Amino acid sequence: MIGQIIFTVIAFVLFIYIVLLKIVKKNDTTYLIILGLQAIGILLNFIKIAFDIFSGLSITILLWLLCIITPVAVFILEAKNINVSEILRTAMAKFYLLMNNTKKARKILVDLVTKYKKSYLGHKNLAQIYEKEGNLQNAIDEYSYVLDLRENDYETYYKISTLLNELGKKEEAIQMLRVILKNRPQMLEAAKCCGEIYLEQKEFKKAIEIYTNILKYYPNNYEIYYNLGVCYSRINDFDIAKKCFKKTVELNGDMYLAYYRLGQIALLYRDFDSAEECFAKSVYNEKEAKAYYELAKIHIMKNQKEKAILDLNNAIKVDSEYYKIMQNEPIFFIIKQSIKKPENENKPEKKETKDELELEEYLNDTYNLTKILNSQKRKGISKKE
Repeated sequence: MIGQIIFTVIAFVLFIYIVLLKIVKKNDTTYLIILGLQAIGILLNFIKIAFDIFSGLSITILLWLLCIITPVAVFILEAKNINVSEILRTAMAKFYLLMNNTKKARKILVDLVTKYKKSYLGHKNLAQIYEKEGNLQNAIDEYSYVLDLRENDYETYYKISTLLNELGKKEEAIQMLRVILKNRPQMLEAAKCCGEIYLEQKEFKKAIEIYTNILKYYPNNYEIYYNLGVCYSRINDFDIAKKCFKKTVELNGDMYLAYYRLGQIALLYRDFDSAEECFAKSVYNEKEAKAYYELAKIHIMKNQKEKAILDLNNAIKVDSEYYKIMQNEPIFFIIKQSIKKPENENKPEKKETKDELELEEYLNDTYNLTKILNSQKRKGISKKE
Protein backbone atom coordinates (compact mmCIF):
# COMPACT_ATOMS: atom_id res chain seq x y z
CA MET A 1 0.00 0.00 0.00
CA ILE A 2 2.83 2.40 0.89
CA GLY A 3 4.46 1.60 -2.44
CA GLN A 4 1.27 2.56 -4.29
CA ILE A 5 1.06 5.86 -2.36
CA ILE A 6 4.70 6.70 -3.19
CA PHE A 7 4.08 5.81 -6.83
CA THR A 8 1.00 8.06 -6.92
CA VAL A 9 2.86 11.00 -5.34
CA ILE A 10 5.78 10.70 -7.80
CA ALA A 11 3.37 10.44 -10.75
CA PHE A 12 1.45 13.50 -9.56
CA VAL A 13 4.66 15.52 -9.02
CA LEU A 14 5.84 14.66 -12.54
CA PHE A 15 2.42 15.64 -13.86
CA ILE A 16 2.71 19.08 -12.19
CA TYR A 17 6.26 19.52 -13.54
CA ILE A 18 5.08 18.84 -17.10
CA VAL A 19 2.31 21.41 -16.63
CA LEU A 20 4.56 24.09 -15.14
CA LEU A 21 7.85 23.58 -17.03
CA LYS A 22 6.62 22.51 -20.46
CA ILE A 23 3.13 23.83 -21.04
CA VAL A 24 3.15 27.02 -18.96
CA LYS A 25 6.83 28.06 -19.14
CA LYS A 26 7.48 27.00 -22.76
CA ASN A 27 3.94 27.88 -23.82
CA ASP A 28 3.85 24.74 -25.93
CA THR A 29 0.57 22.82 -26.05
CA THR A 30 2.28 19.88 -27.81
CA TYR A 31 3.19 18.59 -24.37
CA LEU A 32 -0.54 18.01 -23.75
CA ILE A 33 0.06 14.66 -25.47
CA ILE A 34 2.50 13.67 -22.71
CA LEU A 35 0.15 15.18 -20.14
CA GLY A 36 -2.76 13.15 -21.53
CA LEU A 37 -0.79 9.91 -21.26
CA GLN A 38 0.11 10.73 -17.66
CA ALA A 39 -3.52 11.56 -16.86
CA ILE A 40 -4.65 8.19 -18.21
CA GLY A 41 -2.00 6.46 -16.09
CA ILE A 42 -2.93 8.37 -12.92
CA LEU A 43 -6.63 7.63 -13.47
CA LEU A 44 -5.94 3.92 -13.96
CA ASN A 45 -3.80 3.91 -10.84
CA PHE A 46 -6.58 5.62 -8.84
CA ILE A 47 -9.12 3.03 -10.04
CA LYS A 48 -6.69 0.24 -9.15
CA ILE A 49 -6.29 1.55 -5.58
CA ALA A 50 -9.97 2.45 -5.00
CA PHE A 51 -11.49 -0.74 -6.36
CA ASP A 52 -8.55 -3.14 -5.96
CA ILE A 53 -8.65 -4.19 -9.61
CA PHE A 54 -6.19 -4.15 -12.53
CA SER A 55 -3.73 -6.40 -10.72
CA GLY A 56 -0.95 -8.16 -12.59
CA LEU A 57 2.47 -7.49 -14.11
CA SER A 58 1.18 -6.09 -17.43
CA ILE A 59 -0.92 -3.33 -15.80
CA THR A 60 1.98 -2.45 -13.50
CA ILE A 61 4.33 -2.05 -16.50
CA LEU A 62 1.71 0.06 -18.30
CA LEU A 63 1.26 2.36 -15.26
CA TRP A 64 5.01 2.83 -14.91
CA LEU A 65 5.31 3.59 -18.61
CA LEU A 66 2.51 6.18 -18.60
CA CYS A 67 3.11 7.84 -15.25
CA ILE A 68 6.86 7.64 -14.64
CA ILE A 69 8.97 6.50 -17.60
CA THR A 70 7.41 8.77 -20.26
CA PRO A 71 7.72 12.08 -18.34
CA VAL A 72 11.19 11.17 -17.04
CA ALA A 73 12.26 10.37 -20.61
CA VAL A 74 11.05 13.85 -21.66
CA PHE A 75 13.18 15.52 -18.98
CA ILE A 76 16.26 13.42 -19.86
CA LEU A 77 15.97 14.10 -23.61
CA GLU A 78 15.52 17.82 -23.14
CA ALA A 79 18.41 17.92 -20.70
CA LYS A 80 20.45 16.68 -23.67
CA ASN A 81 19.05 19.51 -25.85
CA ILE A 82 16.70 17.20 -27.71
CA ASN A 83 13.42 19.01 -28.34
CA VAL A 84 10.63 16.51 -27.61
CA SER A 85 8.03 18.91 -29.00
CA GLU A 86 9.92 18.92 -32.30
CA ILE A 87 9.88 15.12 -32.41
CA LEU A 88 6.17 14.92 -31.57
CA ARG A 89 5.12 17.55 -34.11
CA THR A 90 7.25 15.98 -36.84
CA ALA A 91 5.69 12.59 -36.09
CA MET A 92 2.21 14.12 -36.28
CA ALA A 93 3.05 15.78 -39.61
CA LYS A 94 4.27 12.47 -41.03
CA PHE A 95 1.08 10.80 -39.86
CA TYR A 96 -1.02 13.37 -41.72
CA LEU A 97 1.15 12.88 -44.80
CA LEU A 98 0.43 9.16 -44.66
CA MET A 99 -3.27 10.11 -44.57
CA ASN A 100 -2.67 12.32 -47.66
CA ASN A 101 -3.54 15.43 -45.64
CA THR A 102 -0.65 17.58 -46.86
CA LYS A 103 -2.32 20.81 -45.82
CA LYS A 104 -2.58 19.76 -42.17
CA ALA A 105 0.98 18.39 -42.16
CA ARG A 106 2.30 21.64 -43.61
CA LYS A 107 0.44 23.71 -40.98
CA ILE A 108 1.93 21.66 -38.13
CA LEU A 109 5.45 22.13 -39.50
CA VAL A 110 4.96 25.84 -40.18
CA ASP A 111 3.84 26.27 -36.57
CA LEU A 112 6.87 24.27 -35.45
CA VAL A 113 9.47 26.35 -37.33
CA THR A 114 7.68 29.56 -36.31
CA LYS A 115 7.98 28.67 -32.63
CA TYR A 116 11.36 26.93 -32.88
CA LYS A 117 13.33 28.70 -35.60
CA LYS A 118 16.27 26.31 -35.15
CA SER A 119 14.20 23.17 -35.67
CA TYR A 120 16.27 21.01 -38.04
CA LEU A 121 13.55 18.38 -38.46
CA GLY A 122 10.87 21.03 -38.92
CA HIS A 123 12.65 22.89 -41.72
CA LYS A 124 13.75 19.71 -43.47
CA ASN A 125 10.32 18.08 -43.45
CA LEU A 126 8.64 21.34 -44.47
CA ALA A 127 11.08 21.63 -47.39
CA GLN A 128 10.15 18.11 -48.51
CA ILE A 129 6.45 19.03 -48.45
CA TYR A 130 7.05 22.20 -50.50
CA GLU A 131 9.07 20.14 -52.97
CA LYS A 132 6.30 17.57 -53.24
CA GLU A 133 3.80 20.35 -53.89
CA GLY A 134 6.01 21.82 -56.64
CA ASN A 135 6.77 24.99 -54.67
CA LEU A 136 10.48 24.77 -55.45
CA GLN A 137 11.57 28.22 -54.30
CA ASN A 138 9.99 27.74 -50.87
CA ALA A 139 11.61 24.31 -50.70
CA ILE A 140 15.01 25.87 -51.44
CA ASP A 141 14.45 28.48 -48.72
CA GLU A 142 13.64 25.81 -46.14
CA TYR A 143 16.59 23.63 -47.18
CA SER A 144 18.77 26.74 -46.80
CA TYR A 145 17.60 27.03 -43.17
CA VAL A 146 18.64 23.39 -42.75
CA LEU A 147 22.15 24.25 -43.97
CA ASP A 148 22.31 27.18 -41.57
CA LEU A 149 21.71 24.67 -38.78
CA ARG A 150 23.98 21.92 -40.13
CA GLU A 151 26.48 23.24 -42.64
CA ASN A 152 27.94 19.78 -43.30
CA ASP A 153 24.62 18.29 -44.40
CA TYR A 154 25.75 17.49 -47.96
CA GLU A 155 22.57 15.58 -48.77
CA THR A 156 20.75 18.89 -48.33
CA TYR A 157 23.38 20.66 -50.47
CA TYR A 158 22.62 18.11 -53.19
CA LYS A 159 18.88 18.56 -52.81
CA ILE A 160 19.17 22.35 -53.20
CA SER A 161 21.39 21.96 -56.26
CA THR A 162 18.86 19.70 -58.00
CA LEU A 163 16.06 22.16 -57.29
CA LEU A 164 18.16 25.06 -58.59
CA ASN A 165 18.83 23.00 -61.70
CA GLU A 166 15.08 22.45 -62.19
CA LEU A 167 14.52 26.20 -61.87
CA GLY A 168 17.11 26.81 -64.60
CA LYS A 169 19.66 28.34 -62.21
CA LYS A 170 22.50 26.25 -63.62
CA GLU A 171 25.46 28.29 -62.36
CA GLU A 172 24.14 28.35 -58.79
CA ALA A 173 23.52 24.60 -58.98
CA ILE A 174 27.07 23.98 -60.19
CA GLN A 175 28.52 26.09 -57.37
CA MET A 176 26.72 23.98 -54.78
CA LEU A 177 27.67 20.73 -56.49
CA ARG A 178 31.29 21.85 -56.57
CA VAL A 179 31.16 22.46 -52.81
CA ILE A 180 29.84 18.92 -52.30
CA LEU A 181 32.48 17.31 -54.54
CA LYS A 182 35.25 19.28 -52.85
CA ASN A 183 34.24 17.99 -49.42
CA ARG A 184 32.75 14.66 -50.41
CA PRO A 185 34.35 13.68 -53.75
CA GLN A 186 32.86 10.18 -53.61
CA MET A 187 29.24 11.42 -53.82
CA LEU A 188 28.14 9.77 -57.07
CA GLU A 189 24.78 11.51 -57.52
CA ALA A 190 26.39 14.94 -57.14
CA ALA A 191 29.02 14.08 -59.75
CA LYS A 192 26.37 12.80 -62.18
CA CYS A 193 24.26 15.92 -61.75
CA CYS A 194 27.23 18.25 -62.17
CA GLY A 195 28.43 16.37 -65.26
CA GLU A 196 24.96 16.47 -66.83
CA ILE A 197 24.73 20.24 -66.35
CA TYR A 198 28.15 20.72 -67.96
CA LEU A 199 26.97 18.53 -70.85
CA GLU A 200 23.89 20.72 -71.31
CA GLN A 201 26.11 23.80 -71.31
CA LYS A 202 28.49 22.12 -73.80
CA GLU A 203 31.32 22.43 -71.29
CA PHE A 204 32.63 19.02 -72.31
CA LYS A 205 36.14 19.29 -70.83
CA LYS A 206 34.71 20.27 -67.44
CA ALA A 207 32.29 17.33 -67.62
CA ILE A 208 35.23 15.03 -68.44
CA GLU A 209 37.04 16.31 -65.33
CA ILE A 210 34.01 15.53 -63.14
CA TYR A 211 33.43 12.06 -64.61
CA THR A 212 37.14 11.13 -64.50
CA ASN A 213 37.38 12.08 -60.82
CA ILE A 214 34.31 10.07 -59.80
CA LEU A 215 35.66 6.98 -61.60
CA LYS A 216 38.38 6.82 -58.92
CA TYR A 217 35.64 5.81 -56.48
CA TYR A 218 33.39 3.88 -58.88
CA PRO A 219 35.69 2.25 -61.46
CA ASN A 220 32.95 -0.12 -62.64
CA ASN A 221 30.17 2.39 -63.21
CA TYR A 222 29.06 1.88 -66.81
CA GLU A 223 26.93 5.06 -66.87
CA ILE A 224 29.99 7.21 -66.13
CA TYR A 225 31.94 5.52 -68.93
CA TYR A 226 29.05 6.11 -71.32
CA ASN A 227 28.88 9.80 -70.38
CA LEU A 228 32.64 10.08 -70.88
CA GLY A 229 32.19 8.55 -74.33
CA VAL A 230 29.60 11.22 -75.13
CA CYS A 231 31.95 14.00 -73.97
CA TYR A 232 34.95 12.74 -75.92
CA SER A 233 32.77 12.33 -79.02
CA ARG A 234 31.76 15.99 -78.78
CA ILE A 235 35.40 17.15 -78.70
CA ASN A 236 36.28 14.88 -81.68
CA ASP A 237 38.48 12.53 -79.64
CA PHE A 238 36.84 9.46 -81.15
CA ASP A 239 39.61 7.03 -80.17
CA ILE A 240 39.04 7.65 -76.44
CA ALA A 241 35.26 7.83 -76.99
CA LYS A 242 35.42 4.39 -78.59
CA LYS A 243 37.35 3.00 -75.59
CA CYS A 244 34.77 4.49 -73.20
CA PHE A 245 31.81 3.00 -75.08
CA LYS A 246 33.59 -0.37 -75.26
CA LYS A 247 34.18 -0.26 -71.50
CA THR A 248 30.47 0.55 -71.08
CA VAL A 249 29.33 -2.62 -72.84
CA GLU A 250 31.99 -4.67 -71.04
CA LEU A 251 30.45 -3.60 -67.74
CA ASN A 252 26.85 -3.82 -68.94
CA GLY A 253 26.11 -5.92 -72.01
CA ASP A 254 22.55 -4.58 -72.08
CA MET A 255 23.69 -0.99 -72.68
CA TYR A 256 22.45 -1.05 -76.29
CA LEU A 257 22.85 2.69 -76.72
CA ALA A 258 26.63 2.31 -76.31
CA TYR A 259 26.63 -0.29 -79.11
CA TYR A 260 24.80 2.22 -81.29
CA ARG A 261 27.44 4.88 -80.58
CA LEU A 262 30.19 2.39 -81.38
CA GLY A 263 28.45 1.74 -84.69
CA GLN A 264 28.39 5.46 -85.47
CA ILE A 265 32.10 5.83 -84.65
CA ALA A 266 32.93 2.79 -86.81
CA LEU A 267 31.14 4.51 -89.70
CA LEU A 268 33.37 7.56 -89.24
CA TYR A 269 36.37 5.31 -89.87
CA ARG A 270 34.58 3.59 -92.80
CA ASP A 271 34.80 0.30 -90.87
CA PHE A 272 31.51 -1.09 -92.16
CA ASP A 273 31.96 -4.59 -90.74
CA SER A 274 32.39 -3.29 -87.18
CA ALA A 275 29.56 -0.80 -87.71
CA GLU A 276 27.26 -3.60 -88.88
CA GLU A 277 28.11 -5.73 -85.85
CA CYS A 278 27.51 -2.87 -83.40
CA PHE A 279 24.24 -1.70 -84.97
CA ALA A 280 22.98 -5.30 -84.95
CA LYS A 281 23.61 -5.43 -81.19
CA SER A 282 21.79 -2.13 -80.59
CA VAL A 283 18.38 -2.95 -82.04
CA TYR A 284 16.78 -3.65 -78.65
CA ASN A 285 16.37 -0.12 -77.32
CA GLU A 286 14.98 3.30 -78.18
CA LYS A 287 17.43 3.48 -81.12
CA GLU A 288 15.95 0.35 -82.66
CA ALA A 289 14.47 2.02 -85.77
CA LYS A 290 17.61 4.09 -86.36
CA ALA A 291 19.82 1.03 -85.93
CA TYR A 292 17.83 -0.87 -88.56
CA TYR A 293 18.04 2.15 -90.85
CA GLU A 294 21.84 2.34 -90.50
CA LEU A 295 22.11 -1.41 -91.10
CA ALA A 296 20.11 -0.96 -94.30
CA LYS A 297 22.64 1.62 -95.53
CA ILE A 298 25.56 -0.68 -94.75
CA HIS A 299 23.92 -3.64 -96.51
CA ILE A 300 23.26 -1.53 -99.59
CA MET A 301 26.93 -0.50 -99.69
CA LYS A 302 27.84 -4.20 -99.38
CA ASN A 303 25.42 -4.96 -102.23
CA GLN A 304 23.25 -7.09 -99.91
CA LYS A 305 19.90 -5.85 -101.19
CA GLU A 306 17.71 -8.49 -99.52
CA LYS A 307 19.15 -7.69 -96.11
CA ALA A 308 18.74 -3.97 -96.76
CA ILE A 309 15.07 -4.46 -97.66
CA LEU A 310 14.50 -6.48 -94.47
CA ASP A 311 16.25 -3.81 -92.38
CA LEU A 312 14.19 -0.99 -93.87
CA ASN A 313 10.93 -2.87 -93.33
CA ASN A 314 11.94 -3.48 -89.72
CA ALA A 315 12.77 0.21 -89.23
CA ILE A 316 9.41 1.25 -90.71
CA LYS A 317 7.60 -1.33 -88.58
CA VAL A 318 9.03 0.35 -85.46
CA ASP A 319 8.66 3.92 -86.76
CA SER A 320 6.60 4.58 -89.89
CA GLU A 321 8.37 7.94 -90.34
CA TYR A 322 11.27 6.05 -91.90
CA TYR A 323 9.18 5.26 -94.96
CA LYS A 324 9.17 8.98 -95.82
CA ILE A 325 12.83 9.38 -94.86
CA MET A 326 13.83 6.43 -97.04
CA GLN A 327 12.08 7.94 -100.08
CA ASN A 328 14.48 10.88 -100.08
CA GLU A 329 17.65 8.84 -99.53
CA PRO A 330 19.49 8.32 -102.88
CA ILE A 331 21.27 5.22 -101.60
CA PHE A 332 17.93 3.36 -101.42
CA PHE A 333 16.81 4.24 -104.97
CA ILE A 334 17.33 0.73 -106.34
CA ILE A 335 15.22 -0.98 -103.62
CA LYS A 336 12.62 1.73 -103.04
CA GLN A 337 9.92 -0.17 -104.89
CA SER A 338 10.45 -3.25 -102.73
CA ILE A 339 9.69 -1.48 -99.46
CA LYS A 340 6.22 -1.96 -98.01
CA LYS A 341 4.24 1.17 -97.33
CA PRO A 342 2.96 1.11 -93.71
CA GLU A 343 -0.80 0.67 -93.34
CA ASN A 344 -0.91 2.72 -90.13
CA GLU A 345 1.34 5.48 -88.93
CA ASN A 346 3.23 4.68 -85.77
CA LYS A 347 6.04 6.32 -83.89
CA PRO A 348 7.85 5.08 -80.77
CA GLU A 349 7.65 7.15 -77.63
CA LYS A 350 10.54 9.61 -77.49
CA LYS A 351 12.98 8.59 -74.77
CA GLU A 352 16.04 10.52 -75.93
CA THR A 353 17.31 13.48 -73.95
CA LYS A 354 18.32 16.76 -75.55
CA ASP A 355 22.00 15.80 -75.12
CA GLU A 356 21.44 12.48 -76.89
CA LEU A 357 19.65 14.15 -79.80
CA GLU A 358 22.45 16.73 -80.14
CA LEU A 359 25.08 13.97 -80.09
CA GLU A 360 23.10 12.07 -82.72
CA GLU A 361 23.01 15.09 -84.99
CA TYR A 362 26.68 15.88 -84.34
CA LEU A 363 27.90 12.37 -85.22
CA ASN A 364 25.70 12.24 -88.32
CA ASP A 365 27.05 15.60 -89.50
CA THR A 366 30.60 14.43 -88.82
CA TYR A 367 29.97 11.24 -90.79
CA ASN A 368 28.56 13.18 -93.74
CA LEU A 369 31.56 15.52 -93.63
CA THR A 370 34.05 12.64 -93.64
CA LYS A 371 32.13 11.06 -96.52
CA ILE A 372 32.42 14.26 -98.56
CA LEU A 373 36.12 14.63 -97.72
CA ASN A 374 36.82 11.01 -98.69
CA SER A 375 34.93 11.51 -101.94
CA GLN A 376 36.90 14.66 -102.75
CA LYS A 377 40.12 12.89 -101.89
CA ARG A 378 39.30 10.02 -104.25
CA LYS A 379 38.44 12.47 -107.05
CA GLY A 380 41.75 14.27 -106.51
CA ILE A 381 43.67 11.00 -106.80
CA SER A 382 41.78 10.10 -109.99
CA LYS A 383 42.61 13.46 -111.60
CA LYS A 384 46.33 13.03 -110.84
CA GLU A 385 46.29 9.60 -112.38
